[in-house]
Amino acid sequence: MELEDIQSLTPEEKIPLDKVGIKGFKYPVTVLDQKKGFQHTVAEINLYVDLPSKFKGTHMSRFIEVLNEFGSEIHIKNVIKLLKRLREKLFSKSAHIEMYFPYFLEKKSPVSGIISVMEYEAFILASYSQRKRDLIVGVGVPVMTLCPCSKSISKYSAHNQRGKVTIKVRFKKFIWLEELIEIAESSASSPVYSLLKRPDEKFVTEKAYENPKFVEDVVRSVAKKLLEHPEITWFSVSAENFESIHAHNVYAFIERTKS
Repeated sequence: MELEDIQSLTPEEKIPLDKVGIKGFKYPVTVLDQKKGFQHTVAEINLYVDLPSKFKGTHMSRFIEVLNEFGSEIHIKNVIKLLKRLREKLFSKSAHIEMYFPYFLEKKSPVSGIISVMEYEAFILASYSQRKRDLIVGVGVPVMTLCPCSKSISKYSAHNQRGKVTIKVRFKKFIWLEELIEIAESSASSPVYSLLKRPDEKFVTEKAYENPKFVEDVVRSVAKKLLEHPEITWFSVSAENFESIHAHNVYAFIERTKS
């Protein structure tokens, strides 16, 4: 029995749409790992195409079919190829992907040297059309900051808190996630670790105390390193502190295109 293709009918309102597609689809993917070559993880994927005014809707099943064609081999080196295939499959002018995934690194505690696994929030954002190709790579990095103001006015201590630095970059040549993570961690009062023994806790606490940073300081420090990076053409950096003594968070942001 042949079923009517409702999506291909003409809509009542003949207005083209910029993006239609699927959101929040969980899928196994392979990502590049600087030390191990690659690692397997699970991404939450959003896929979109444009929709001409003559079509009532898109064919949502075809988005999953394209993902299945690539299997778990979805990574930064073939994501544009995937978008080209999506355009072809759905007869669209543009295609877009947003891929968010946990990225894991082995990390040594600073004094005891115990190795444990640390999670970071990584993502790939890409678009492809006949006129434009765009690829952004980014990562969210947990950090620790100690307040310079609190340190200067307090007799005994200074308040500190966990924060999050988010870096997005466009680039000429491939940039490792590990490189962005190192830039973020080195710009804060101290990195954050998943496992600390007492000597490690002492080291981290004292390191942060000797290296106080506002969110503004963190963002400026990250920006300076990205401005000096020869392969990066554009970046945005945000820092958010999950404040320990305030009923609100604090935030700073910068975006720059390098000439």
